[in-house]
Amino acid sequence: MNNESLVSISDLTKEEILELLEKARKFEENPNQRLLEGKVVATLFFEPSTRTRLSFETAVNRLGGRVIGFSDASTTSSSKGETMHDTIRMVANYADLIIMRHHLEGAARYASEFSPVPIINAGDGANQHPSQTMLDLYSIYKTQGTLENLTITMVGDLKYGRTVHSLLMAMYHFKPVFNFVACNELQMPNEYKQFCDEHGIEYHESTDFSEEIINKSDILYMTRVQRERFTDLLEYERVKDLYNLHNAMLDNSKDNLRILHPLPRVNEIAYDVDNNPKAYYFQQAQNGLYAREAIICKVLGIDVK
Repeated sequence: MNNESLVSISDLTKEEILELLEKARKFEENPNQRLLEGKVVATLFFEPSTRTRLSFETAVNRLGGRVIGFSDASTTSSSKGETMHDTIRMVANYADLIIMRHHLEGAARYASEFSPVPIINAGDGANQHPSQTMLDLYSIYKTQGTLENLTITMVGDLKYGRTVHSLLMAMYHFKPVFNFVACNELQMPNEYKQFCDEHGIEYHESTDFSEEIINKSDILYMTRVQRERFTDLLEYERVKDLYNLHNAMLDNSKDNLRILHPLPRVNEIAYDVDNNPKAYYFQQAQNGLYAREAIICKVLGIDVK
């Protein structure tokens, strides 16, 4: 791990990923442990969040720590012109760990370069979301019994979707096959396809969300088309509803298929899917608590029994 911070999933080795999954399993068995007694954790959310912020704050509370921070940057001195550098240095005076979400790509990496306390990246623009990746990996492992040799289909906003970027980079350790389903405007960026090429990862691209692709998949990873990433709202309106999953589309899918989604959803998963046993996105969100407890202990060097 790079400098104790977790900024990108690539900061973790395969062994560290597997260690974190084992710690998450232990936390699922016993989420309430007083391992952060006397510790203060700052959550700095310069961008809106529900699940990530609440699950991190719940993780700190269940581990016996205290939380300070903000969820609206407009109420802080950054609205007066304070630089991120000064904000981080100031908050580090009060906290043992900073958990940070920011709309700018690379913001967490920048903060980690001068912060005297560890930084956990809770999402930086369209770049990376490593804690989401860990809960995704834990969800995949729980439902499939393995991370090896799985066919993972990613659907929707693959251009701006930081969750799919991080998951792709993490899965390269485990010999996956990827299907990338997106319109031309939202296809997986070339840098991530190049990453697949360099690491010998098989992938296929399609603009057609067909049942043939669904039926070959072990994991179906749906994503929301993110209006906040678009500068042209007309373009957003044109592409926002291109890929919608309905229950009937799952009739011939594999028994072990599980549907994941980082949430929030808009229209991309119909409500008739929710009662299908292959829908796993709400349990996936619950797994975020255990994965984030494991990450917090990892960056703070705390052993989990």
